[in-house]
Amino acid sequence: MAELLRDLLARATGQLRAAGVPSPEVDARALLEHALGLSRAALLLRGEEEVAPDAVAAVDDLLARRAARVPLQHLLGEVEWGGVRLRCDARALVPRPETEWLLDLARREVGGSARVLDIGTGTGALALGLKAALPAARVWATDLSPGALTLARENAALNGLDVTFVEGDLLAGLAGPFDLIVSNPPYLPEGDRAGADPEVTHDPELALYAGPDGLALARPLAAQARAALAPGGTLLLELDPRNAATFAAELRGAGWEAGVLPDLTWRERFVRARPGDAGG
Repeated sequence: MAELLRDLLARATGQLRAAGVPSPEVDARALLEHALGLSRAALLLRGEEEVAPDAVAAVDDLLARRAARVPLQHLLGEVEWGGVRLRCDARALVPRPETEWLLDLARREVGGSARVLDIGTGTGALALGLKAALPAARVWATDLSPGALTLARENAALNGLDVTFVEGDLLAGLAGPFDLIVSNPPYLPEGDRAGADPEVTHDPELALYAGPDGLALARPLAAQARAALAPGGTLLLELDPRNAATFAAELRGAGWEAGVLPDLTWRERFVRARPGDAGG
């Protein structure tokens, strides 16, 4: 049966709210826009129009999957993030809004023909965002997951950007020198598994958890980065607000110049570091 667009939106919002989806109205609007091919303005202005039964069925299918807590980004297929379009699916971590601030911090660190390395690239978000912002930069990106790298290459082609992707653990044998090494590595403590949001279970576990304190990847990453950074080069990491200050202190103890930068909600999330003269 046909349904008025405004009624369909109200029903969709209620269904997602009942399922415990954190942002039911925003997600309902996004799914209707996607399924019906409507702009945001059209969704607002055409509320009294009827939606054909086959289109209602398509919306209902998406709503059922979102109510089952499949990530919104997987249902939309593509998202706008950091100035690039990214395909998103179960092969890689869904890019988070807070990581866009890491991208912004990274853009401020380098310019021109800088040599940049993104470790654990996932969808390719950071590497592609940096290449889009700094066309003359030479950008490399690594990931341990073949599936994630395939997705990252698809996203590079989607955006027409030239990034060198390398499969391997951390620096994957890349010697540098790099002016900037940036990473959003796995940083959640293993103890978070039991209480993870349902959406998180659709992300690869390889991209989420990093030992008892969430720093099992950050430590060897920094050790390898130290030898690969150019003089004056910078390491920028996104970590959990619970462990970012701890890791910055560890780096300072190992002879780095290291500090913590806040995210947009003033949580200590990002570590900015440069190798000092001391060993470690």
